[in-house]
Amino acid sequence: QVQLVESGGGSVQAGGSLRLSCAASGHTYSSNCIGWFRQAPGKEREGVAAIYTGGGGGGGTYYADSVKGRFNISQDNAKNTVYLQMHSLKPEDTAMYYCAAGLYPASGGFCYTHANYWGQGTQVTVSS
Repeated sequence: QVQLVESGGGSVQAGGSLRLSCAASGHTYSSNCIGWFRQAPGKEREGVAAIYTGGGGGGGTYYADSVKGRFNISQDNAKNTVYLQMHSLKPEDTAMYYCAAGLYPASGGFCYTHANYWGQGTQVTVSS
């Protein structure tokens, strides 16, 4: 089992920044990808970013087009934590943000997530 706990959400004005954290514990060796996903009211869940957390250097990343250049995903292996630094936030970034663990696609992309390896979510609200 992998347990994930998100934190760092909040309310900001457009143009502001937030940093989300995803702390992983448990059998983290069973996955090599941590991803951030978001879901706004009335919309489907969508991938935001992903990072390869496996060995051999790790660190490969992937972003949704809508956040490229504004968001940055990174990891702190010593803390088993993945971060999502968000800059230049827009009202359309408002959503519940979740982190999830799974497998990193060989050709890059969002994680193939395990159904049970999801955090509880953290709310991000961006006002105009």
